[in-house]
Amino acid sequence: MNRLIRGGFSLIELVVVITILGILAAFAVPRFASLEGQARLAATQALAGSVRSGAALAHALWLAQADPASTSVTMEGEAITIAYGYPDASTIDSTLVEYSGFKLTTSGDTAVFAKESQPGTTIANCFVTYTPAPAANEAPQVVATTGGC
Repeated sequence: MNRLIRGGFSLIELVVVITILGILAAFAVPRFASLEGQARLAATQALAGSVRSGAALAHALWLAQADPASTSVTMEGEAITIAYGYPDASTIDSTLVEYSGFKLTTSGDTAVFAKESQPGTTIANCFVTYTPAPAANEAPQVVATTGGC
């Protein structure tokens, strides 16, 4: 006896599976959509920590030289200009290994690392500001502004 074997899914089964996938997608898509903003926020906060660390390392190197009149130190072949024992705004980027994804702008005594959404386009209110030490025995200020990330 030959028996015919039917394969495949019925229309009802396909509709049920598509409905379940639609419900799952409705809950999953918003979770994945917010990951981009969280990644920008984390990158901005990480850069702020890197700038603080770079300034602290340059300060430690300046202290190790035991020459308070020194106005520069050399970190891995890069000359870092020192003011009040900490890097100035024009050379703080030389204390960092990498800051890709950010655009550096230096104006006066402040360095601003603005987060880029794509090369050449910065995101408003998503940046790190470095302000050098204003006087002897004072630390520089590093502020992460993350309201627009």
